[in-house]
Amino acid sequence: MKLSEIKEILKTVETVNFELPNGNFVPEYFHVTEVGLITKNFIDCGGTVRKETMVNFQLWNANDYEHRLKPQKLIHIIELSQNVLGIEDHEIEVEYQDTTIGKYDLDFNGKNFILLNKQTACLAQEQCGIPSEKPKIKLTQLHTDNSNSCTPGGGCC
Repeated sequence: MKLSEIKEILKTVETVNFELPNGNFVPEYFHVTEVGLITKNFIDCGGTVRKETMVNFQLWNANDYEHRLKPQKLIHIIELSQNVLGIEDHEIEVEYQDTTIGKYDLDFNGKNFILLNKQTACLAQEQCGIPSEKPKIKLTQLHTDNSNSCTPGGGCC
């Protein structure tokens, strides 16, 4: 989800809820302690230099039971961050500490924001010998060794 998308959604909801991948919710008294811009410069295993830029939201549970972040307040925090840090419309990554600090992609199901588990991937699969798609083989092209095969009624299965 991009920054512009969350701002549009926040204009339409009454509450801000984040659902974890396991179906549990971030406690409703969470704080957004950071909105930042993260730029990651790296080289992949194939030697290609890459750059990723994303917006980072950090959610924090302070056990502050009287706190409830309103959608308009979160819009204000986002817009302040955009103005001060020069943040453009990038994808959002959400950090939240459960058993460890997790990083999540963000989606919306019509009612709640959904934290999606991030996945690792090889960005240079062709350099690592990983085929881009599974090779297709016709069954008629397979070599069969019938000496170890079962036959119907043979009693081996």
